[in-house]
Amino acid sequence: MPELQIYNRAAVPSRTAALRSRGAGWRRLPLLLALALAPVAQAAGPDKGMPPDTLAPLMAGEFALQSGQLDEAARWYLEAARAAGDDEPLAERATRIAILANDDTRAAQALRLWRARAPESPGMLAASATLALRAGKLRQAGKDLETLLEDGDPRGWRYASVALNGGRDPQATARVLDRLVKRGAIPDDLAAWQEFGRMALRLDDPKLARRIMDEVVRRFPGEPRVALLRATQLQQAGQADEARAILAQVEPQAAVDPEMRAMLAIAYETVRDLEAAARVMAQGPQDTSSYGVRASLLARAGDNRALATLYEELAEDATRPDPTRRLLLGRIAEFLERPAEALDWYRGVAGGPHRTEARMRAAVALHNLERRDEAYAEARALQDDASVADEARREAYLLEAEMRQREGDDAGELEVLGRGLAAWPDDPDLLYARGLAWERQDWIDRAEADLRRVLVTDPENVAALNALGYTLADRTDRYREALELIDRARTAEPDNAAIIDSYGWVLYRLGRNQEALVELRRAWGLMKDPEVAAHLGEVLWRMGRRADAQRYFEEARALDPDNRALRRALEQFGITLPPAEGAGEAPAKPATAPEAAR
Repeated sequence: MPELQIYNRAAVPSRTAALRSRGAGWRRLPLLLALALAPVAQAAGPDKGMPPDTLAPLMAGEFALQSGQLDEAARWYLEAARAAGDDEPLAERATRIAILANDDTRAAQALRLWRARAPESPGMLAASATLALRAGKLRQAGKDLETLLEDGDPRGWRYASVALNGGRDPQATARVLDRLVKRGAIPDDLAAWQEFGRMALRLDDPKLARRIMDEVVRRFPGEPRVALLRATQLQQAGQADEARAILAQVEPQAAVDPEMRAMLAIAYETVRDLEAAARVMAQGPQDTSSYGVRASLLARAGDNRALATLYEELAEDATRPDPTRRLLLGRIAEFLERPAEALDWYRGVAGGPHRTEARMRAAVALHNLERRDEAYAEARALQDDASVADEARREAYLLEAEMRQREGDDAGELEVLGRGLAAWPDDPDLLYARGLAWERQDWIDRAEADLRRVLVTDPENVAALNALGYTLADRTDRYREALELIDRARTAEPDNAAIIDSYGWVLYRLGRNQEALVELRRAWGLMKDPEVAAHLGEVLWRMGRRADAQRYFEEARALDPDNRALRRALEQFGITLPPAEGAGEAPAKPATAPEAAR
């Protein structure tokens, strides 16, 4: 059964595609060398230029950084910071790179330079707290964070949050956070309390989370957002009925407050009461956007009866040629397994900016009707239509490839992507998709070749760096090379959950289980993904923590019982999970973009 996606393109993007779409930020990295050199050049004066003993290590450090050699980058940047006199930005950069490289010794040395040059910098205090946490110096970490939170800078609590997230031991981090709560160090800012409350939940410390929640209720009485946060906490503690009761008390306010309505719907979604979220979104004036959200919630809840009622309501009001409304009706009809009706709605989008998307969806509807030759013909017509934007034409190749992959036509999938690359040589999206297809078919050398071709034309492509690094870590024994690739991606997006998961996985493959566990837990806190859960389960099983491992395996199964990483781990260890609660016939897996290595 196809997944109901209201606003995305026909081929539902995978986690990797989402990562790829954020890759533009990595393109800023070539500017870092200039940014790093500028402060030193200014310190030297306009006529003196860059001191020779600073320029050489700085260039070497930047080269190592862009090559993913974080250990070398940390070494060279520290040398450059030492040679740069009183340059604060360079000392800061040296500290941050060493922390990212997990080189605590060099980070401490760079921090001393930074502290001498900017003793009151909030960033410096945050870095100091992180290193103290990592060294087990919890009293020092607490003092640094209290100083940071007391200085009146409104950004202080955000720096403190970053510092705490940099710790390696969740229990140690929780102890420091608990100290901040008990000593009243956290400012009277609801956003700060919400962030630290979520952090306590990620640290798996329900007692601390309750203490923070009690303090929030005391400090912000009558604030609806507090009730929403409390409900989320109760849900994560397994008290779903109590969570829903709190949300029900807030619900009357949503009828007259659109912002509150959206927040309450998100809260209901968090406690997995999607029908209630849809009910809340039905309040107040409706437009195509709100109808789309309601339809998506009902689809995910599996409430086909309510979704069909909504569909009939929308269909009665679709006599006028509103292309957005017809696209929505087509998506709902697809989900309700009415592909013929979906096709009619898409065919009814006669022109305008939505016409291309309607043609893409029409191809999907034809494929669902098993009119496969017509579906492929529709995709090919888009591929050959010079009046269609190039991006849409390339996506038509990706769409046809996905349709062939869904029916197990591996050769056909590769043939389509080959045709696309003949039309657009070296297109990164097509190369990326073919690299994932090769990986799925166990042609690891060919997968590597395509991903490297992406990196030849776009060396800073985060998705390709992550995908190639993960593939080498997962499917070969070239772990050091994999680590360098993942480190390059991590340098660009250090808080990206998918990259953190890849980093944890390569650490595991290198035998660094405890470090891997820290990173994988961090990834899980940021993104509840079945592959992350399966990775956590495998590492914990290897460490002999079987009960904890099984809990994560069950989490992964609940999210996606067919996940490849989960299946492989269970087979490898000969694990048979107990039946899931309420297990019956497994639901049909939604059609998504090709499942592959990231």
